[in-house]
Amino acid sequence: MDWAYLFTSFEGRINRAKWWAGIAVLLVIGMVALAIDNYVIGVTFFPEFPYGYVYAIWGIASIYFGLALYAKRWHDRDKSGWWTLILLVPVIGAVWFLVEQGILEGTPGDNSYGPDPLG
Repeated sequence: MDWAYLFTSFEGRINRAKWWAGIAVLLVIGMVALAIDNYVIGVTFFPEFPYGYVYAIWGIASIYFGLALYAKRWHDRDKSGWWTLILLVPVIGAVWFLVEQGILEGTPGDNSYGPDPLG
């Protein structure tokens, strides 16, 4: 798997398996960043919140990586990456996003965003 393409390019299509793998990688790195903040550095922004500097830097960087991942998955569904904005709709947007991105199959064959990633 080309990890650089997966997390940095907004072009092309990816299937559900690569999308879930990308999400898992982002979550694991986030947990590692949180652990570094809490157990190695011991610094947090506020005592009530377990988030520190490493996690904050990762959080900002992961926005870009996540958007690249989402755009390619939307392309596999033959939709624009701008559909990620559905997340701004409370509750229903998150459910719709999860169903479209992680559950439904992509369009079979070539579409306007490129060849079928399974084909």
